[in-house]
Amino acid sequence: MPHTIDTLSGKKIYFASDFHLGVPSRNKSLERELKIVRWLDQIKSDAHSIYLLGDIFDFWFEYKHAIPKGFIRLQGKLAEITDAGIPVIFFTGNHDMWMFNYFTEELNIPIYRKPKQLKVGDKKLLIGHGDGLGPGDHTYKLLKKIFSSKLCQWLFARIHPNTGIGIANFWSRKSRISSSGEDDHFMGDKEFLWQYCKEVEQKEHHDYYIFGHRHLPLDLEVGKHSRYFNLGEWVNYQTYGIYDGETFELHTFEKDSH
Repeated sequence: MPHTIDTLSGKKIYFASDFHLGVPSRNKSLERELKIVRWLDQIKSDAHSIYLLGDIFDFWFEYKHAIPKGFIRLQGKLAEITDAGIPVIFFTGNHDMWMFNYFTEELNIPIYRKPKQLKVGDKKLLIGHGDGLGPGDHTYKLLKKIFSSKLCQWLFARIHPNTGIGIANFWSRKSRISSSGEDDHFMGDKEFLWQYCKEVEQKEHHDYYIFGHRHLPLDLEVGKHSRYFNLGEWVNYQTYGIYDGETFELHTFEKDSH
């Protein structure tokens, strides 16, 4: 079922993704987390709702009685926002797919794992993280099925948190956003999420397609009355999206006048 909003009543919907908290170092991650908290403080006054589209953490695994250490400032700010009645919706990415019920139970934040349609008035948006969509990348799609399996999750949960989270954090430091120090490059017609949007558009019209994952802020035409936006990331760009009920725009935090 799609999310349905009749009217925003002068409010705005905010979108962000790919904070990748935890890399490349504790200090850099904390600096970025504080910036994200400032952003949340800035937008909460006119936010109808906030959509976080995955890879908020560079690694996350919820044990039955333990979660990864850190990120408490972000969690506290999200709790403040949801307690004030502003909905926050979380889509898992490929780095935080092992998020289960902690955010829902503690912060009242629903978790989604697949793209979801959002209807605002007579406009339709399709939103999600974006990993595993579109053509190609068969190796990752196979790995995603394995990592998403109950068996894989059960096996990882048997590893002591000190070891399991330690191993994951070691590999996080070798992830593409941590090791490259730069954004991904535009692939033209081979942009797999752009291709995915075009395929969906042939079956059902959406005014906007909003995704993360690519780490590159993008605004591309899908059809005559349809556009694909990628939200970029916060290690290099600090970009986010705003939808006011009519138009969607990309902004850069602390680099624009908003």
